[in-house]
Order: sequence, then C-alpha cells, then structure tokens
Amino acid sequence: MDLRKLKTLIDLVAESDIAELEVTEGESKVRIVKSSATPHNQLVMMQPQAMAQQPAQSAAPAPAASAAIDAAPTGHVVKSPMVGTFYRAASPGSAPFVDVGATVKEGDTLCIIEAMKLLNEIDADASGVIQQILVENGQPVEFGQPLFIIG
Repeated sequence: MDLRKLKTLIDLVAESDIAELEVTEGESKVRIVKSSATPHNQLVMMQPQAMAQQPAQSAAPAPAASAAIDAAPTGHVVKSPMVGTFYRAASPGSAPFVDVGATVKEGDTLCIIEAMKLLNEIDADASGVIQQILVENGQPVEFGQPLFIIG
C-alpha cells in the first residue's frame, strides 16, 4: 500500500466518528486506531507517581521547556501530526534533512516520525528559513507538539 493512500486513510479516520479502521489489500494489512482522550488522562495520572520517585529530575525540565518555547523566535511553527519517534535523518548515518539556517520550500521533507513501525515523512507546510529545531533526534513526540520554527 503506498504512502499517499495510507495518509488518505489516516485523514479519513481523523475526520470521521469511527475509532478504528482495518484495511486488507493483497497481502498488506493496515489497522488505523484513532487516539482518544483516555490515554492522555492516564498519562496525567502517572506523572505524580513519577515525580514522587524522581522529584529533582521531573521538576527542573518543565520550567526549562516552557522558557524555551516562550523564548522561541517568532515564525511559523511546524507541529507533529502524530505520536511517534522523531528522526532528523533517513538513517542513522545519513545527513539530517534540514539544519538551523537551512532554506526550505513548502513540501520539502523536514524529518521522519516513526509510528507503529511506519516511517512518515513530515513536510514543510510553509516556505522560509529553519530558525529552530525544538526536538532532539530519537525523542518521542506527541500529537500537536512543536517540532520546527520556520521564519
């Protein structure tokens, strides 16, 4: 199944009221499950327990993260369209798709997000210069999390 068809199916599930879609085409089988608010609530419930185990480590990064976002240069924010693992390059030995200061056009590949063993190329939705990369290579990302700032 090609990537465009898969993206179309994901968009259809996201825009509809269905929670899950499974498609079989030949020997390929794809299952798309819409995330709900329930996992996010469970994550919030787990945070106090993690903070009790490591109070110094979990308390310090939160202000630093909010300060980094507040101090971010103004520009277009490219957000993660899905939950997954952020990769700056196509493979571990390859050069990154973009670096800070690189000029990008709308449609240029910025990064890859791996979700459920699928590698999804994330394209620029605006033209400009990469002012900031907000995520480290190999870091997990959430839906809607800011990834890049394009000026």
